[in-house]
Amino acid sequence: MNKLDKETVTNRKGVLQNKYYLYLTEFFAGMSVMAVELGASRLLAPYFSSSQIVWTIIIGTIMIAMALGNIWGGRSADKNPNPDKLYIRIIIAAVWIAAIPILGKYIIVVISAALVFTISNNFLIFAAFLSCMIIFVFPLFLLGTVTPSLVKYTVDSLEDSGKTVGALGAFNTIGSIIGTFLPTFVTIPAVGTSVTFLIFAGILLILSIIYFVSTKGKKKQCIAGFILFFICCAFGASSRFAFWETNLLYEGESIYNYLQVKETDDSVILSTNVLFGVQSIMKKDGGATGMYYDYAMAAPAMAGRVDGDMLILGMGTGTYAKQCAHYYGASSIKGVEIDEKITKLAGAYFELPASVPVTTYDGRAYLAADKGTYDVIMVDAYQDITIPFQMSSIEFFTLVKEHLNENGVMVVNMNMHSDAEGNINDYLSDTIAEVFDYVYTVEVRGSTNRELFATQNPDVLSDFEAMRSTVEDAELQMMLARVSEGIAPYEKGEYILTDDKAPVELLGMQVIDVLIQEELSYYKDLFKLKGIRGFLEDL
Repeated sequence: MNKLDKETVTNRKGVLQNKYYLYLTEFFAGMSVMAVELGASRLLAPYFSSSQIVWTIIIGTIMIAMALGNIWGGRSADKNPNPDKLYIRIIIAAVWIAAIPILGKYIIVVISAALVFTISNNFLIFAAFLSCMIIFVFPLFLLGTVTPSLVKYTVDSLEDSGKTVGALGAFNTIGSIIGTFLPTFVTIPAVGTSVTFLIFAGILLILSIIYFVSTKGKKKQCIAGFILFFICCAFGASSRFAFWETNLLYEGESIYNYLQVKETDDSVILSTNVLFGVQSIMKKDGGATGMYYDYAMAAPAMAGRVDGDMLILGMGTGTYAKQCAHYYGASSIKGVEIDEKITKLAGAYFELPASVPVTTYDGRAYLAADKGTYDVIMVDAYQDITIPFQMSSIEFFTLVKEHLNENGVMVVNMNMHSDAEGNINDYLSDTIAEVFDYVYTVEVRGSTNRELFATQNPDVLSDFEAMRSTVEDAELQMMLARVSEGIAPYEKGEYILTDDKAPVELLGMQVIDVLIQEELSYYKDLFKLKGIRGFLEDL
């Protein structure tokens, strides 16, 4: 037996005498890393969105943590090749991950509040990055030490080192694959993000406890880890993202979104983020919303077919569909909504009639497969910076145009208006104007929304005025009058989005930075003038 053989055998204790337990450790470590990564995206999404920017930050941060863990773990294993230290690190990582559902949301809110007063640009990047660094780097750094440590314990001789390291890599990869699919398709939709963190933290804890039970060591550490994990389960299993809200009818998650239904004195509201606006709304009296939906009501009148065929891409809970049915009568309305759970909430809380068909599908993919044509197509798939790039390009709007009847109208809600040159709305509007011959916009009063109407009909405005004069409903008359007063032809620029190049997240983030600064300028000035005490007294 050579020196390497003796050292390896000496280091193996308890269940580690069976090399397959080392492979099992690698398997569950890889699985847990991916589960935490996916859980991180769901933890951050309600506060920072689930855009490509946020995903980039999450992946980059986790790769940093894993790289540092690999380096330190390898050096530590060479210096002191004691498996006890590895499994203690796994216990610590497990407890930390279990604590994320309890503490993570508070850390995010505190970091966001602090940065709002200190950062003027790229707020989302800094806030998301710091949140990731504080919440996720340490436990993933510890899990990053697993692979180099296990290499030290599993390689019996240099002759079979390649085979052994390859087996470890395979177990890690298989675990990572399962850790990718299991949270997304099973645990998060079934029990939520908080319980998902607890499940994988529990797996890591059990893995370590089995090792220490077999070696009859570190009883105090195991007991302490179990107690802390139990406390995290007791307080974290029902953890809420919007912990400051007291009037929620529903809070949950789907494959795609964090979902929150809130009730006010006069409305029921769906939000998919706790920090960014309203996704859908229902007025309890059945009247106008006071939002962009009211302006979009002009589209059927512009098309000259108030009882025509209508398609809504981004159905949400059916606010626009219900308004069209209410004010225009028996229109033929179909909706497309990618999130099936939102459609279920529409029936449960927003009184969407079962007679309105909703297809669970991506809007562009639906159009590509659909053979129908429509008088009105409503595109309402844009939210904060989570704009689907595939529904913002020339190719997409060309597809929409092909599905419009003669004199048909596309209406698009753009929810981040900015006066800065080259903003996201400039890109969307110019792209649409590249496809459609006649494009008109109107600013929505009291909001950052802009409503855009596009058509091939040169007489669309005169047709609109003619239809408006026939409207008898007083509330609808008022809504159409607002559009008539504010509508203006759009002058096309050169900002074009294509399937190949559509940096919608970066463009959206620039607008959000401006909006945040505008909204908080008063409080920033107050903070500078009176300090933290004066600021808190004013609040």
